[in-house]
This record gives sequence, C-alpha cells and structure tokens, in this order.
Amino acid sequence: MSKKHKAPLLPYDQRPYRPGIGLVLLNPQGLAFVAQRIDTPGNAWQFPQGGIDEGEDPRATALREMEEEIGTNKAEIIAESREWISYDLPPEVADKSWKGRFRGQAQKWFCARFTGTDADINLETEHPEFCRWRWMELAEVPPLIIPFKRVLYDKVAAEFLPVVQAMRV
Repeated sequence: MSKKHKAPLLPYDQRPYRPGIGLVLLNPQGLAFVAQRIDTPGNAWQFPQGGIDEGEDPRATALREMEEEIGTNKAEIIAESREWISYDLPPEVADKSWKGRFRGQAQKWFCARFTGTDADINLETEHPEFCRWRWMELAEVPPLIIPFKRVLYDKVAAEFLPVVQAMRV
C-alpha cells in the first residue's frame, strides 16, 4: 500500500509566476470599478483579475473573469498594457496560495469600457470574491490596494490614465 506524498515546495525564488489578467473597467464618466475582497481582512480592494486557463486567450480571460467575479461581461476592451506586469506574493502567502506552486502573478492588463448599467453588476456569483463595489477615480485606487500589489496598481493606473483622459474629452 502506498501513501500519497505531497511534493515539496520549490524554494520561493525558484517558483514561476502564474499567468493572469487584470481588468480596469471604466464607466461612461471614466470612473474605474473597484471591489472589496471578501476573503481579506481590512480594507482590501482590487480590480477584477484572475488566472489564464491553459490555451486561453488573455482577452477572452478578461471578459470571463469579469463575468465570474462581478456577474456581467458587458464591456468592450479598449486598451491593453504594453507589457506583462508581475507582482510577488509575500512568502508566507505564496506558500498557501495556489498550493504553493507560484511566487506571484505575471499579468496582462486590459482597460475596458463598461457597456451595461450598474444593475448588471452582481457580486453574488457562483464563487463570490467581493462583498461591495464602487466607481472611483483611477488615480485614487492604488492606495486602497493590499500593500504587496500597490506598485503593480501604480503602473496600471499610470498606463491607463491617458485612456481615461481621452474618454473625458
């Protein structure tokens, strides 16, 4: 009789990044959708984001994740980050997240125009991730983000701020 042994975790600095996407969703006024995580103590907010399934197109992932997380995919992608942007999880979090296989995520970011109404947004999805949401200025979002992701959010906000400004002209 054999016992199943759990494979030892790779050393933190040798772990790969999990491929993922992030989505900045803008309403007609150019305000960004942000939601508060249900599973993180404190005031942890974020944009819709998630992992790319094997063989899945990142643009398709963005709309899929949006629907899975906020109950709608009523959006039109209008911009894409120039590069993949990564973040590292703190080592103690990395050992618990994604079964300890990754050190963080490398994400392709998209900016989308929301084509629905606020009534289309429904956080009571099959696997809820958020407990509340709001629209706010893109530049005001990074300070609300969990500290280890703030640098990433600063980069995303800086890259998509011209898109917001163009919407408002």
